[in-house]
Amino acid sequence: MLLTNAPASPDKVVPPHPAIAAAPCQAVLARIHQPTVQLALWQRPRPLALAWLDGVDLGEIDDIDDWIEAPFRTQDLGERLRAAGFAAAPATVALAVEIARQMRGFAALTDSPRLRLRLDVVDTDACRRFHMDYVSVRLIMPLVGPGTQWTLAPGGAEAPIGQMQPGQVGLFKGRLAVAEPAVLHRSPPIAGTGQRRLLLVLDPCDGAGADQASGRAA
Repeated sequence: MLLTNAPASPDKVVPPHPAIAAAPCQAVLARIHQPTVQLALWQRPRPLALAWLDGVDLGEIDDIDDWIEAPFRTQDLGERLRAAGFAAAPATVALAVEIARQMRGFAALTDSPRLRLRLDVVDTDACRRFHMDYVSVRLIMPLVGPGTQWTLAPGGAEAPIGQMQPGQVGLFKGRLAVAEPAVLHRSPPIAGTGQRRLLLVLDPCDGAGADQASGRAA
């Protein structure tokens, strides 16, 4: 991974750049296939059906990290969520439906019938330095708490920082897809604040899933 230090929090707006495609519609995600685009960002609010997540005690929830084959059934995902500590309730079904929807869309975009699903509870700075993961492309969707931050390479103390909001969907290209990084990302610094994050991450089956360099959180 390419690593760089940067300020602790966003205080400047990231200027428009050919490597970033952002819009309030799902169709923008397909722009990740354009050679110059390294971040495709669907700027949407978190679905109302997931508002209940803010009241979940994330300290009682286990991480999920599984390779799953298509067709990404809602029932199977619901069982995994309940095994991780989510209640056996209609609200959990709504979360399973949303995850299944993101998995199907991502599988179609990447032509990958097998995906690595991670649903991480994060209470540390995790990947605290700006980097590019050793994958072809990664889907990141913050669900609770501060979202993933990004900046333009090479970063640095004066570089402006963007930050995802809960419910937004970002596709970040990785080292397997680009030779020269233009967009770097990191986990937001939350150590010592008492905050917890819930983060959905999807990776395609491109041979990098077992590599530690592919990262644990962002």
